[in-house]
Amino acid sequence: MNQEPLPAALAAYAGAGERGAPYELLAEREDGTVVRCGEIVAKAHAGDSDRAGLAVRMRIAADEALAGVLLAPLRPEVGYLGGRPVSLWPYGAPVDPERPEEAPWEAAGRLLAALHQVPVHRLPGPVPPMRGPAKLARALRRLSRATAPDGVRSPEGVRSPEGVRSHDGLRSHDGARSPAGARSGAPLVPGPAEGRPAGDLVRAAARTLPAWVRGEAPAPRGGALCHGDLHLGQLVQGPGPDGGWRLIDVDDLGIGTPAWDLARPAAWYAAGLLDTGTWVRFLDSYRAAGGPAAGPPGSDPWPELDLAARALTVQTAALALAKSAESRRRLDDVERLMVESCARIASLPPDLEARAPS
Repeated sequence: MNQEPLPAALAAYAGAGERGAPYELLAEREDGTVVRCGEIVAKAHAGDSDRAGLAVRMRIAADEALAGVLLAPLRPEVGYLGGRPVSLWPYGAPVDPERPEEAPWEAAGRLLAALHQVPVHRLPGPVPPMRGPAKLARALRRLSRATAPDGVRSPEGVRSPEGVRSHDGLRSHDGARSPAGARSGAPLVPGPAEGRPAGDLVRAAARTLPAWVRGEAPAPRGGALCHGDLHLGQLVQGPGPDGGWRLIDVDDLGIGTPAWDLARPAAWYAAGLLDTGTWVRFLDSYRAAGGPAAGPPGSDPWPELDLAARALTVQTAALALAKSAESRRRLDDVERLMVESCARIASLPPDLEARAPS
C-alpha cells in the first residue's frame, strides 16, 4: 500500500486517480473509513470483513428488487485498497442530527417493511446470514478486552459509574412503563443492589439470552432479508428525481429475524430515550406497510420484539462500557440508562430456548 493516509488514498480511489482531490472525512472507525469526494462516497470496509459475503451484499444492493429501499452502489463489484475491501456509492444527504424532530421515523418503518418483504429466493446468492448476533458477540469480546476483572475503572483508579441504582423498571417519556426487557406478561423487576460492577451486569444480562442471539450457536433457519444494524445514521436522502429516503450500509445485511431491525428503536423506547409518539409513528408505519416483525396493527408488539430489544440493549451497553474504559471516561447519561436496562434484564431467568422472532 502506498504511504498516503487511508482517507487520502480513498479520496484518490474515488476520484479515479486524481491525487490531491479535495475530500471530506465522514467516518473513521475500526469497522470502516468513509470519505466523500464530490458526489462520490468511498468506503474502506474492515480488514477482517467476510469478503465473499460482502461481494454478495453488494450485488443485492444493486439488484432491482431493492430499488427504492437500499441506496444502490455506483458499481456492484468490490475493489481493494491496501488489501482492504472498498466500495463506491453516490452521495446521499444524511439525517440532520441538529433537527431530531425531523428524523424520518415513518420512512424508516416503511423501508424496513419493504426490505423484510423482498423475496429472498430471487436475490443474488448465496445470501449470507444477517450479522446482528455476530455484532453482539463482538461487543461482548470488546468489553472483556477493555475492562479489568473487577469492572471498569476511572482514571483515578476507582470504579466509574458502575453502581447502578435500584429501580422499579425504566419508564418511557410519558410515564408508562415499557415492557421491553421483560417476558411477555411478566412485571418488570428491580435492578441489582447499588455498587455491582457494570461490566458484570452486562455480562449477566447477556447470559439470559439464547446462545444463537449471542452469536455462539447457529441462528434458527429461515427469516427475511434484514439490514442488521438499523439506526437513523443508516438513512440518507437518495440522489435522483424522487430524492426519497434510502437505507445505506450493507455490511450486516442478510437473512435473519426481522425483529432485529426494530430492536434499536424498541430498546430506546424501553429505556425512555424515544418518546411514545415517535415510537408509535415508527411502529404504525412499519405495520401499515406490511412489515412482518411486530404483529398485526393493534396488537401487542413485545412478544415479537422483546428478545431482539434485549439483545440490542446488551450490545449498546457493552460497547458503551468498552469505549468508556478505553478512553478512561465516565459513562454519560444515555449510556448509564442502557446499563440500567441491563440491570433489569440480568434479573430475568435465562431464555435459553427462546424461538427466533418471526
